[in-house]
Amino acid sequence: MEKEKFKDKLKSFFTRCGQETPPFFKKLRTIGLVVAAAGTAVISAPIALPAVVLTIGGYLIVGGTVATAVSQAAIDDAGNCEDDPSTGSGS
Repeated sequence: MEKEKFKDKLKSFFTRCGQETPPFFKKLRTIGLVVAAAGTAVISAPIALPAVVLTIGGYLIVGGTVATAVSQAAIDDAGNCEDDPSTGSGS
């Protein structure tokens, strides 16, 4: 029973990610990708960098990745995902 609920929520999440993203979150997603790329460039630099700079690069990667993932899951109308009969997770 618990496994079925998890599958329904997971299917609902992937349905949500496939829907149209608002313009603000499209910009935020792009910014998140750029921040993650900058963090990757800092960490993979061919020169020796101080540990603090490498730590900041790691935080940039994590922050950019989280911003990108959250932005991708945002949709225009929150009611579309919950009431979608194809997911079977309506109220």
